[in-house]
Amino acid sequence: MTGPDRFEVILIGMIHSPYHTPKDAPRQGRLSGAESVIEIYEPYVPGLRDVEREEHLVVLYWLDRADRTALFATPPYTGIEHGVFATRSPHRPNPIGLSVVDLVRRDNNRLVVRGLDALDRTPVVDIKCYSPGLDDVPE
Repeated sequence: MTGPDRFEVILIGMIHSPYHTPKDAPRQGRLSGAESVIEIYEPYVPGLRDVEREEHLVVLYWLDRADRTALFATPPYTGIEHGVFATRSPHRPNPIGLSVVDLVRRDNNRLVVRGLDALDRTPVVDIKCYSPGLDDVPE
């Protein structure tokens, strides 16, 4: 069923990372130099054409181990509770993760990236090219 309250999310791949538990993962992926691999499932490999021309990618992934009932979060750097939509907490009603990563290389259906904070075996929802003119907000 589709409509305003229901929709289908297609998973296009899987993340293979060195992080197996939340305690293993960095607070933000950009703070780590560790490499991860994004495996793209076969039906979606044609969508990778020319991706190796990009230096950075925006990766959207489904935080499948998050608490989807959380509406409040306390960021570690403030110690002050906020509404979850005013934080970057992975625990939220729709736990969609977002990371800007460095594309190290493409090996067929596998993208080797740096700067990802997702746990191993996290499903991938989408990949977009990073555009500094659109995605960077100068202060």
